Amino acid sequence: MERKGKEEGRRESLGGLCRVWVSGEVTKKTFSSPHKIQVTHSMPPHKIEIFKSMENWVEENVLIHLKPVEKCWQPQDFLPDPASDGFHERVEELQERAKGTPDDYFVVLVGEMITEEALPTYQTQINILDGIRDETGASPSSWATWTRAWTAEENRHGDLLNKYLYLSGRVDMKQIEKTIQYLIGAGMDVQMENNPYLLFIYTSFQERATFISHGNTARLANQHGDKSLAQICGIIASDEKRHETAYTKIVEKLFEIDPNGTVLAFADRMRKKITMPGLLMYDGCDENLFEHFSAVAQRLGVYTAKDYVDVLEFFVERWNVEKLTGLSSEGRKAQDYVCGLAQRLRKLEERAQEKAKQAPTIPFSWILDREVRL
Repeated sequence: MERKGKEEGRRESLGGLCRVWVSGEVTKKTFSSPHKIQVTHSMPPHKIEIFKSMENWVEENVLIHLKPVEKCWQPQDFLPDPASDGFHERVEELQERAKGTPDDYFVVLVGEMITEEALPTYQTQINILDGIRDETGASPSSWATWTRAWTAEENRHGDLLNKYLYLSGRVDMKQIEKTIQYLIGAGMDVQMENNPYLLFIYTSFQERATFISHGNTARLANQHGDKSLAQICGIIASDEKRHETAYTKIVEKLFEIDPNGTVLAFADRMRKKITMPGLLMYDGCDENLFEHFSAVAQRLGVYTAKDYVDVLEFFVERWNVEKLTGLSSEGRKAQDYVCGLAQRLRKLEERAQEKAKQAPTIPFSWILDREVRL
């Protein structure tokens, strides 16, 4: 069958299988933000001094949550050694264990790995923030040191999961690799506005969310009899917990220095919602891929609407938002909004659970177009 002319670049669905023929043309829509209006530099310029004044505090209180490279685990610690005589036997054992793991679990594991692999986007987000950006690419400032070292630690997560999935024999690596390229090309527009207040609230929330999700994939891997995979997911979860601690302390300090500005940012961030960083993922087939991946994660209990609300409640309590005093009238409104939000979200969570009971079954290109219930 010839695929030329107008057929190039066309998407067809044949028997539920997604076929994509690429003409080489890159469309702007593929890599564009869902937000028509993009706000930049929303933090008042005078507040940059707050972050400059925190340099010594960051060095003493945040950098301690990094580990020396020589004491860090590396992906190879958990994978068959290609230089060893028993490499092929170890791979066969890994694949045998993977056979007992259901397809829906692999959909979630792939989605988590793709999210981790979009790390260049996350470092870019931090490095466009007013007051903390790495001005040279190798700045000795405490903020820049944290960003680079945090990125280096996070980089191991995607590496480890990617190599495991490649060796498992259960997934379509080319479709996964295309999804990663699409996602990095699309970027991440979560309405950060070059504002470090919004960023640090977001990363606190996000690191706790990934701690929960990787912890749950570890739990499920154990239930499916793959203790090695459970260890992989568990070690990643432990990193996320350590990073969560660092970001949480930063926001805690901001509440101490600037309670009014920080509670306003917290309310603003929650109105915008904590959108997951993989929101724009696309595999060349499914234009609602993130929504479908998230639905499977919700059904399996890996990361749910309940978890989202639990994380919100955790930070409201951890940052003592209800006890803030001396706020402006706008600050008090923001305080009331944030403190009452969890109760409102619980009602939406109940509706989401009812909707999930009617979910269809669809194919995922990541797992060779096998079908999974959403």
